[in-house]
Amino acid sequence: MSLYKDNDAVRSAEWVRENLDRFDSDDPSYRLVEVDMDPEQYDDWHIPGAVQIDWESDIIDGLGGNVVPVEEAESLFGSLGITPETTVVVYGDQANWFAGHAYWVLKYYGHENVALLDGGRRYWNLEGYETSQEAVSYPTQEYSIDGTNDEVRAYKDEVMAASEDDGPIVDVRNPQEYRGDKPPAEIPNTTDREGHIPSASNIPWGQAVNADGTFKHIEELREIYGDFIDRNERAIAYCRIGERSSVTWFVLSELLGLDAANYDGSWTEWAADPDAPVASVDKPTPQGGDN
Repeated sequence: MSLYKDNDAVRSAEWVRENLDRFDSDDPSYRLVEVDMDPEQYDDWHIPGAVQIDWESDIIDGLGGNVVPVEEAESLFGSLGITPETTVVVYGDQANWFAGHAYWVLKYYGHENVALLDGGRRYWNLEGYETSQEAVSYPTQEYSIDGTNDEVRAYKDEVMAASEDDGPIVDVRNPQEYRGDKPPAEIPNTTDREGHIPSASNIPWGQAVNADGTFKHIEELREIYGDFIDRNERAIAYCRIGERSSVTWFVLSELLGLDAANYDGSWTEWAADPDAPVASVDKPTPQGGDN
């Protein structure tokens, strides 16, 4: 059971289960969207009525801070049977790694009524709730984007300024990546330079979720991110390609109510710039840049 029943940014599996008839309908008022690291999992099973977004081909235009253009986003959302007024609930595997990024993209393009399914596929499966292999499609809707919400997105120059001012930056990758070692096999190796952004703290994204994929209690989250709560500055989260950091951004912004942004260019964009300074645990002096 979700601990966040009074927060519209989170929907419990129990609530979705009770409202499946709303989602499994041509009526565009409600729509379930699955977004996975491995898109083939959708064919194995999905929640009845859920449509699918393929993260890599549908909502990014290459790695390193390239969200699909407005026209492509409008076409994608409309093709899924979504209107600007639709209540969208997004979920996926890996405790909502990629679903969190889809949520962030929807928010970036100004969609108001969007939530994450607490626990994602993992919790739904553990509870033994109904699944389906049936192909899903809905009537195409008209979707128009009026602009972008840049408050949720951080760009490299902003991150550079925050780093120089010792601003609140959280590296959500695992300690191996933060130290400057090569990433583990399951993480895409997108650059030859390894390390972290100077001044960034390392709080791996997974610390925010329980073993069943649901978010931890708000008091636990306050303890984990306590260093960011009392600072009257915008917190910036980053990872390697912007998807894990979307989950941390969600926790900071939507659960803790902090001023926060996702640096979706993340390490891929940062390390590709020879002038961007890089720090590591063994070599704390930034390499590159003017320092």
